[in-house]
Amino acid sequence: MGLPSSSPSPLSLRKPALPPRNMLTPKRAPASGQERQVGRKLLLVFRRNLSGYLFLLPALLVFAFFVWYPIVLGFAISFQSIDMINPPAWVGWANYHHVLTDPLFAVAWRNTVAFTFYALLFGYVIPIVLALLINEMRHGKGFFRLAFYLPVMLPPIVTVFLWRWIYNPDSGLLNALLSLVHLPGGLWLETPGSALPALMVIATWCNAGSTMLIYLAALQGVSATLYEASEIDGASIWRRLWHVTLPAIRPIMLLMLVLQVIGTMQVFTEPFTITGGGPQHATVSVLLLIYNYAFQDADFGSASALGVLLFLVLAIFAVIYMRMTNRLMQGD
Repeated sequence: MGLPSSSPSPLSLRKPALPPRNMLTPKRAPASGQERQVGRKLLLVFRRNLSGYLFLLPALLVFAFFVWYPIVLGFAISFQSIDMINPPAWVGWANYHHVLTDPLFAVAWRNTVAFTFYALLFGYVIPIVLALLINEMRHGKGFFRLAFYLPVMLPPIVTVFLWRWIYNPDSGLLNALLSLVHLPGGLWLETPGSALPALMVIATWCNAGSTMLIYLAALQGVSATLYEASEIDGASIWRRLWHVTLPAIRPIMLLMLVLQVIGTMQVFTEPFTITGGGPQHATVSVLLLIYNYAFQDADFGSASALGVLLFLVLAIFAVIYMRMTNRLMQGD
């Protein structure tokens, strides 16, 4: 009898089948023709505009160095103690605590908001009225444009001396004119109740001319056919103003409103040069308080902290207002 064979069966020697190599390594999906076309278009646009980008590069570098870099540096300094003598030290939120607990903080914000309210009540309306009146004139437009724009071209120091003389309680022009009509004069810059409105008059007189020219340019873009159609319909001048002119320049009015609020919230020249923040801190603005922190107290950290707070307030206002404006424009 033959012995049974001890060699394994062919089935036991067979190795388990491995999956194909292409199943082990996932394949990258080939780029679709649309994606390749978009990439080629972007590359073509970049090559075509490369010279333009190179021309813009110096301006972008200057803008980044003189605008964005100071903003970022201001945020960093607001968390440090810097007096230009000792090395900078990280103090965290101490500068913000010092600013928020300063008694002049609330006073400065109250004066700044009041100044902005006065400027919107009078300084925002006057340039629009002047632009509408000059636009309706048939003769002398150039003279009145120059006359109202002349205060913008005056140096600030000339404006300061001029208005100090006008408001002078003893020999000023304003009190002299009031005495001619038998009205009592006043201490316009020496009284807390009248100092801030007096500064608003100066700011409006100095800046209304440039805003008026912007409105005049916007009025020139209103189509004459709209006025002709309204005249055919028998609309009066007030109806043409309300239903044709103002809706046509409303985008410019909204933009100038935002810019005026941002500008008046940063009022500095008039309080600094004319009243110095007085009398009795009645004209201390937020920007003047920042100046006092930096250049009188040598506390650059607190000055930067207050500047950051002002920046955040204006940024929040601008974002909210622009969202409301976009919704209003979409509704039209």
